[in-house]
Amino acid sequence: MTEILLVEDDEVIGRAVHGALVAQGYEVCWVTDGASALRSAEQEPDLVLLDLGLPDLDGVAVCRHVRDRCPSAVIVIVTARDAEIDVVLGLEAGADDYLLKPVRLAELLARVRAHLRRSTPAPSHSTVRRVGGLRVDVDARRAWIADRELSLRAKEFDLLARLAADPGQVVSRETLMAEVWDENWFGSTKTLDVHIAALRRHLAGCSADAPTVVTLRGRGYRLQSEPEQA
Repeated sequence: MTEILLVEDDEVIGRAVHGALVAQGYEVCWVTDGASALRSAEQEPDLVLLDLGLPDLDGVAVCRHVRDRCPSAVIVIVTARDAEIDVVLGLEAGADDYLLKPVRLAELLARVRAHLRRSTPAPSHSTVRRVGGLRVDVDARRAWIADRELSLRAKEFDLLARLAADPGQVVSRETLMAEVWDENWFGSTKTLDVHIAALRRHLAGCSADAPTVVTLRGRGYRLQSEPEQA
């Protein structure tokens, strides 16, 4: 059974979200503070819904610790903090998604289903994609540059795999948001920007034959194996 860790100190919101998730058949652990969240994360849940405004610990720090303890879990921040710096800090701390309160239960449940669906590898007849020195094994959810395996978070892998599916071709921002995150995306695309920046850092630390992620302003991104000519 899918296990979800709900971290929410508002009793009204927590009770509503907990009830909705249980009704969908999920096993839910609901905690109301950061210390309890860190203890519960030891059980390695499949997905974490994390409020940032916790009574004891900074929510961004909790996100970072949960990511370290649960590298394969999907982390969705659900918070009233709407400043761009909060979005960036949350995503850079390890979150896969960032939802702003008030959020409709139907949208939250749809986002949970989408994340869990995308975190489960699907069978494929052609599982290995190659771009320059990059190898992406879609079924195994692993990627290498030469003999060095990349340590990628779930959404970083999904993003790289999608770009590698069309090497040398432009993939629009809208397509990436729809296929990697949610076809009914309502939020900021800052999520995409932060994950693209993280991918570039992973690739930049590898050998010279690592592909690069090229930005085409107003159009999208392209994964290419050769540097652009001046």
